[in-house]
Amino acid sequence: MQTQKRIVIVGAGFAGLRLAQDLEDTNYDVLLIDKNNYHQFQPLMYQVATARLEPASISFPLRKVFQHSKNVRIRIADVLSVDNQNKVLKTSIADFDYDYLVIAFGCTTNYFGNTKMEKYAFPMKSVPEAIQLRNRILQTFEDTLIALPEDLQALMNFVIVGGGPTGVELAGALAEMKKNVLPKDYPDKDFSKLNIYLVENSANVLDVMSVDSQRMSRKYLEELGVIVKTGNLVSTYDGKTVGLKSGETIEAKNVIWAAGIIGNKLEGLPTEIRTRGNRFLVNRCNEIQDLPNVYALGDVAFMVTPKYPNSHPQVASVAIEQASVLAKNFKLKLENKSQIEYEYHDKGSMATVGKRKAVVDLPKFSFQGRLAWFTWMFVHLMLILSVKNKLSIFVNWMFSYFNNDSTLRILLKPAAKK
Repeated sequence: MQTQKRIVIVGAGFAGLRLAQDLEDTNYDVLLIDKNNYHQFQPLMYQVATARLEPASISFPLRKVFQHSKNVRIRIADVLSVDNQNKVLKTSIADFDYDYLVIAFGCTTNYFGNTKMEKYAFPMKSVPEAIQLRNRILQTFEDTLIALPEDLQALMNFVIVGGGPTGVELAGALAEMKKNVLPKDYPDKDFSKLNIYLVENSANVLDVMSVDSQRMSRKYLEELGVIVKTGNLVSTYDGKTVGLKSGETIEAKNVIWAAGIIGNKLEGLPTEIRTRGNRFLVNRCNEIQDLPNVYALGDVAFMVTPKYPNSHPQVASVAIEQASVLAKNFKLKLENKSQIEYEYHDKGSMATVGKRKAVVDLPKFSFQGRLAWFTWMFVHLMLILSVKNKLSIFVNWMFSYFNNDSTLRILLKPAAKK
């Protein structure tokens, strides 16, 4: 009997999870390794940070997903390095042999070498970071009640760096919180001077979307009271004062960094297989250049095609599609059949700014407003893994829709040992 070949998948994001799911009940021994025991749904991370959703709503235990799988196993570990010559992956818990290695561990926050921003600004790339930001936001509102007059405005200023979907959606959520929630929660405090700044280096917010979507999203943000500063770059931040390249300064205790991502590192692989953004150069089958049997998927894969000479956008749909194609290719390997090449089918992009305010770009046309908002909600609900989580999110959204409120504004701080 032929020995099962082992596929080791590093990362349980959209790509890694889909690949493992598609390889269930095949003649492969699949090992899925992640530093967390859950899959996190990043597109809704900002709703955790603004107390609209609980972390459990957008997190899915990996062992629950693969409860009934006969060939997929889970290990929770930090990946340290790879010895490709001997086909060994070294982790914090053990060394694992592999026949095929799939790198799908995604990206981390890119501060573009700005060490002060890295020290003082708040990132939002993981569930723990979203919880940390939620605690910071809620604690800030409490601190405004007792702040000295000279310190108050710095607390009242929120600066979001980056005008992509994450920055736009977070700015909209904070603006709605200012409008609908804070007057009810703090009737003894005037939050009219609470300012939300959105700073973007490009000429427009949502720079990769259509002109109509850029224009309408900015209009929605400004209607909500967000101060949008495009064509501007944050150059310095010392924990209290934000310095812009234009020379302007903003006193702010809360700066949220949503300006860029960079691929995670894996020691042991040659540097020449990496390109900008710390991404792996891969062929049309997602195999890393000059590294047979080692693959990269999703945000860390840089694939050049005639349609996409600068590689594909770093979005969930690309990661999921690449994983599905790679799973088909692994199955074809078992039958000694030819591999198929990946071709991205652009399904469009979207972003929400607030209640009944969203923008959607489809391949042939774009639309904005109420219909776009319902479309955004439907698509994101469909992408959520479990029925229970879909229902939980839907109920929270409906409650928020009719009441302009949420019931999740709870400060949860880690307990200190005595």
